[in-house]
Amino acid sequence: MPRIALCQFTASSDPATNLEHVRTGVATARSEGASIVVFPEATMARFGTPLAPLAEPLDGPWAREVAAAAEDAGVLVVAGMFTPADEDRVRNTLLVTGRGHHLGYHKIHLYDAFGFSESRTVAPGDALVTVDTTDLRLGLATCYDVRFPALFHALAGNDATAVVVPASWGAGDGKREQWDVLLRARALDAGCWVLGCGQADPAASGVEVSSKAPTGIGYSAVADPFGRLHAQAGTGPETLVVDIDPELAHASRRATGALVNRVALDSLEVQTNVQRG
Repeated sequence: MPRIALCQFTASSDPATNLEHVRTGVATARSEGASIVVFPEATMARFGTPLAPLAEPLDGPWAREVAAAAEDAGVLVVAGMFTPADEDRVRNTLLVTGRGHHLGYHKIHLYDAFGFSESRTVAPGDALVTVDTTDLRLGLATCYDVRFPALFHALAGNDATAVVVPASWGAGDGKREQWDVLLRARALDAGCWVLGCGQADPAASGVEVSSKAPTGIGYSAVADPFGRLHAQAGTGPETLVVDIDPELAHASRRATGALVNRVALDSLEVQTNVQRG
């Protein structure tokens, strides 16, 4: 069974410092037998930092160093970074590198919610991405993407049996509960393993950050394809290592019929009954 490590930590505003966290996390995960190592959204630099001056292409120095760490350890690494988009904005990108892969997924759904406006500085992506490994087909999503079931249905429809969700989840009333529910719901309705790797809570890391930016709450978690909580981290820095069984995804899809029984709702007639009198 594939062994996957979720490396929860609090990123700083300095890409070089965060690169050291990646190297250390890869080494720790590899020593525990992981073949896939996942880091949070914004691993390159935390939100609340000016992003445009830091953005680099996928063949830039930061991504090349992550690739070197992945290749040296013989693992696949997924880590959040920022790549150039246009004059004023960047793309919120998941770098996927190692084991013969080097590509990016650009976050599709931008976090214009709860008083934050990600689209002001970030341009959206427009393509689904899956990656084939020895043991499974891995789908990619980022943070706010988890609120949109259709994305996970599409990844499952492309035969993904697990989806990683690197995140820098915004704090606030009820937000931890929403994180837990959304990960489990997406796992159940897509029949996928869903592995959410979040930034650690800065307070638990002893770090002061801007209260307005989504800088993480911790609680990285793994939900199985039946929507059950398989494993969960606490609030502080932690490496969560799990074994997952891709066959459980197929068992879930056979049992629930949630994919094969879907109806294209946009093709249905809409009837609105207006009360009169």
